[in-house]
Amino acid sequence: MKHEVFLHVVSKDRIEDFLRYTQNSKNTFDSFDLNELLQELPRKQKEVLWERLMLLLSESLMENPVETWQRIENYENKGDMEVDAAPEMKQTVAVIQGVTAVVTASIPAVDEIINYKALLECVFILNGILFALPESEKILNGAIQHVCAMWWEKGLEGKEQLGKTLFISLLRKSLNRAATGADIVRLWNLHQTLLCFDYNSEESNEVKDLLLHCFMSVKHIKKEEGRRFLSFLFSWNVNFIKMIHGTVKNQLPFLSRYLVEYISEVYFRAWKKVSGVFLEMLEHNCIQDLMHHGIHLPKSSSVHSKVREMLTYFHKQSKARQGVEEMLYRLYQPILWRSLKARNSEVRSNAAFLFVDAFPLRDPSFNNEEMDNEIQKQFEELFSLLEDPHPVVRSTGILGVTQITSKYWEMIPPTILADLLKKIAGELACDITSADVRCSVFKCLPIILDNKLSHPLLDQLLPAVKNSLHDNSEKVRVAFVDMLLKVKATKAAKFWKICPMEHLLTRLEVDSRPVSRRIVNLLFNSFFPVDQPEDVWCERCVSLIQMNPAAARKFYQYAYEYTAPTNIAKLMLAIRRCLNACIQKARKESLHDTDDEGSNDGSQKENTSVLDNVLSVNDVASMASLLEITVILWRSIQKALDHNEDAKDYAIKRFAAVLPEYFKVFKDERCMTPLVILASFLPATTVPTFSCSVISKLRNIDNGADQSKYSVLIDCLCHWGQVGHIMELACDWLSDTLTPRKSVKTSRQRVRIHVTHESKPELAADYIEYLMTHPVNRDCLLSVPKKKLKRLLKILSASKEVLGSFVKATEAGSGSCSQTTGLRAFSLYCRLNIHLQNKFPEEGDDYFSLLKETGAWIKSEVIPFMLASDQEDDIAKDSNISELIIQAYLTVCKDVIMIGLGDVVFQTHLLDTALSVIQTERGGFCAPVLLHALKEIIEVSSTQNTETYDMAKLFYAVQTIFQKVLECVTCSLKKHQEEGIQLIHSIQMPLGEFIRAVQCWHSACPAVHHGVLSSLLAAVVAEINFVLQKASSEKDVTIPQIISDLPTLSNSIIAIIMKSVSTVRSFLNKLMESILTEEIEGIFSLTAAVCIVIAIKGRHRMSLPKDIAAAIKRKLVTCKDTAAEESASTKR
Repeated sequence: MKHEVFLHVVSKDRIEDFLRYTQNSKNTFDSFDLNELLQELPRKQKEVLWERLMLLLSESLMENPVETWQRIENYENKGDMEVDAAPEMKQTVAVIQGVTAVVTASIPAVDEIINYKALLECVFILNGILFALPESEKILNGAIQHVCAMWWEKGLEGKEQLGKTLFISLLRKSLNRAATGADIVRLWNLHQTLLCFDYNSEESNEVKDLLLHCFMSVKHIKKEEGRRFLSFLFSWNVNFIKMIHGTVKNQLPFLSRYLVEYISEVYFRAWKKVSGVFLEMLEHNCIQDLMHHGIHLPKSSSVHSKVREMLTYFHKQSKARQGVEEMLYRLYQPILWRSLKARNSEVRSNAAFLFVDAFPLRDPSFNNEEMDNEIQKQFEELFSLLEDPHPVVRSTGILGVTQITSKYWEMIPPTILADLLKKIAGELACDITSADVRCSVFKCLPIILDNKLSHPLLDQLLPAVKNSLHDNSEKVRVAFVDMLLKVKATKAAKFWKICPMEHLLTRLEVDSRPVSRRIVNLLFNSFFPVDQPEDVWCERCVSLIQMNPAAARKFYQYAYEYTAPTNIAKLMLAIRRCLNACIQKARKESLHDTDDEGSNDGSQKENTSVLDNVLSVNDVASMASLLEITVILWRSIQKALDHNEDAKDYAIKRFAAVLPEYFKVFKDERCMTPLVILASFLPATTVPTFSCSVISKLRNIDNGADQSKYSVLIDCLCHWGQVGHIMELACDWLSDTLTPRKSVKTSRQRVRIHVTHESKPELAADYIEYLMTHPVNRDCLLSVPKKKLKRLLKILSASKEVLGSFVKATEAGSGSCSQTTGLRAFSLYCRLNIHLQNKFPEEGDDYFSLLKETGAWIKSEVIPFMLASDQEDDIAKDSNISELIIQAYLTVCKDVIMIGLGDVVFQTHLLDTALSVIQTERGGFCAPVLLHALKEIIEVSSTQNTETYDMAKLFYAVQTIFQKVLECVTCSLKKHQEEGIQLIHSIQMPLGEFIRAVQCWHSACPAVHHGVLSSLLAAVVAEINFVLQKASSEKDVTIPQIISDLPTLSNSIIAIIMKSVSTVRSFLNKLMESILTEEIEGIFSLTAAVCIVIAIKGRHRMSLPKDIAAAIKRKLVTCKDTAAEESASTKR
């Protein structure tokens, strides 16, 4: 009954009933089931059902074509569609979904005897509307695709057309961004459908593009089914293989390493599956093409490494897959051996890499004799690589020989093995022509060590290379120590037999961090055996000290990198016990005549050591070394101790208990330095006697003492937060010298024991300079109360008055202060202003104003006397103090700009002061520092708004100062040539840096760029012009051919300009402009321009010099015509 009812509802007139049946077909509570219905229906009724179904589908689509759905949907989105349009479209969609459901249930019921043409027509109609469906109908789209897939799998009539449509649909979907792995799996399941497409037909063009895009899709490459699909594509058409290979080559630069390996797998799978012309095309147009590119592409190419990886994949398969060896041998045969003999060294190197990677290349079908001959030929090639004239090829040969011998040790004849390794270890390890080759030897020898069978032979050969530890190339030494580490790890030999311990310790003492760290790693277990008791650690430490104290310090400097901080702390305490034992042993020996020896047994229990008979407190070198190592160890775990308060407190407690005794016993100067540093690690209260004596020690140091005498004491006080004591001492000394009357007044008001001590202003300046130079100490200095800092600043400011008296050549007011001390105090005053401005930028005090006042003082008090000294030779020595004052001030101001503290106003002030100096006759002394300052101004200005009036004024001042510097140098050369040459040498580096900065930031500072180039050109032309005019006749005139033929200043300027192509271009453009605008005119100036062009043309290949030469020629012709006219008029 239900069968007949359902047949009747499949009609246009009863759509609602039809939809109720099809939409509820999966309702488990309803007895109606489409699948069951289709199985039970008789053949005739099935045919009737399909006829009615086809008619219903056709009528519905004719009333509401799919092509209009997208337009209706767009209207609906815009809100201006007709009201009745959307319901009709929805009803049509529902009908199609119902038809699709019935068709899906019908396909399994189709057999050979039934007439399913009406069903086929339904499926074709559904297939036809598939691509016309709007994007919103994803469910319907998926249902129709499922119908096509079932039809294809059933193998029914018309499956090819349905399969092609479905294939394109799945292919597009798999390439969407939202595609999933399941989409790629479905595509692979339908891959045979591709064979239904005619490669040469137009409909296949879209398919080709989509398929090629699959090779660019990471999802396809990463998915196993995707790689199967990609490899299958090689079997579609022979010509398509070329297109695939071209696409892959274009994509290689953008593929990561693991994706390249997947692509290689695709190629290899394709090679295994294809045959006949497909195989021939794949081998010769793809694999052999990769071989060609692997040999001939430059290593700098982004594709080269990827091509190598693809070939390496095939090389690896040659040992596991049948037929690969024969294929590689056949394809490499026509190109590899020829390339190994090529003239181009890079081609030989690339060919060598592939040869080594593919070794051995052979055809399995060879008989024994042919195989032996082929292998012998390849061994001869290996020897040839080791003897190649180019170091890169030799390095590649070394890598290859080591890899091959390690892998095939048992198969290679012993004589060949010995010859190969002797060649490497005996000759190439000492290759004096290339450090890269020597480095390759020691980087590659560890490869052989992986094969235990090589150890006996290497044990004999490696001692011969011990001197490579002292190679002049750091990378060779690094590689050598890495090899020793490998020897140690593989237990191939005793590393100290290859390279004696004395050599290792000597290198550790003097070598750089990369080498030293590796040597420490190599020796670590020998001198720091963490698996043994702590006393043994201490014994090894002493042994290392006795062997090489400097190496011992270096060893423990890096020891923390190879063990836990706990072990470092334990070693420190073990050394402490050892030192205690030595002290008690000395005390015991001094009391050996008394009966008190037994009374100390209990107190000595902690400090007993097996080293009692080895060490003595009289062995100053060993005691000092142990103390230094303790300091080194503590510093290495300082951060770890800061994070573990309990461990830190324990260490402090243990050392605080013994440090006073150490100060009593170890009085040697070398011991005192580490003891002071150890004390700085402890709170001052734990070492009260010493902490109270530090200032006294600083006070008693002699003037002119080396920095090492006071640096650790100052560091110690800074660690304790007592930098104020140093300031007070320095202020008293400086005050006594710079302001003696104020000093006396202060001494009356304050009763101090140290009043009777001699003032040491030079030492005070040393202390303040040391504090200000080192960042940690400077922070401590600037953290003291601001009142004390201002007092120090005020005392230092008195140096201006003292220096003023020296400038005026009067003794009044200078007191006992020397010029040197006054200058140092003045420099410290300027520097302290900077630090205070940086520390307290927003607290109301403008310390830059003090610097500006100092500049005004220089202009009013110092420069006038320097001008006077220019005319009075008898006080020339006094002008020297003026120069030093100005030099110190300008240097500090330059530093202010360099660190970004000086604003435009400050920069303008500096240039104003500098202009007053450079305009004097002796102003050349400040040219180097001025050029440095100009360079800093340009670099700072490049990040600011350059369109303001202040910036324009600043840039004008920069151009003016630069022009005055060049004028000063020119005048110096004319008056005192030797002094001028010295001045040029002194400005060479800062001038080059300034010109580079101007060229680099020419877009930000175009006015400065133009002005600087004009000044440079004018200076060069003027100097050459001057030399030409001095010539008495034409015979004396020599046109410079190279830069060194130019006059001194011109030589220097052009040499700097030539270092940058962009600067040369700008300079030549300026020269051309000057010629065209007649800024350069006259026979001498034009000849100077010719000299410039000749000098530059010899070094730079540009068209611009030719254009300039042509312009000069035109000007010279004009000059000649003018001269002829003047001569004719004179005769008339």
